[in-house]
Amino acid sequence: MRYYEDLEVGAKASFGRYEVTREEVIEFAEKYDPQPFHLSDEEAAKTFFGRLSASGWHTAAMTMRMTVEHFRTNRQAGLGSPGIDELKWLRPVYPGDTLRCESELLEKRLSASRPGMGITRGRTTVFNQHDEPVMTFVANGLIRTRPAA
Repeated sequence: MRYYEDLEVGAKASFGRYEVTREEVIEFAEKYDPQPFHLSDEEAAKTFFGRLSASGWHTAAMTMRMTVEHFRTNRQAGLGSPGIDELKWLRPVYPGDTLRCESELLEKRLSASRPGMGITRGRTTVFNQHDEPVMTFVANGLIRTRPAA
């Protein structure tokens, strides 16, 4: 288990592999982001996307899945997140793309109001199979400090 004290500012991690399918792109869009360019090849061809593309929110959800899997493998004493900053969709994500993540811990500090808790900020960049960044964001995290012996 990794605690606040184990985290080093500047530390980087590469993780995840997510294959984007046409079926999933359409299913997500139908349920959560039913814009025509996420649902129809014909409508998408009329936009700058050029073809059917995943919702940016779907890209964020796929990234969350990869992140949770990474945390399951590399257990941390995480306590959730108060939010994210600077979310940017840089390139469209298309069916057939394979996504992966890279993260860097930007800063950490102890909570002034909650003993036993640290606060982190880290940047995550999501890449496609061509190593092109498709999304980036800065996440704020909460993590336990190491219990007293």
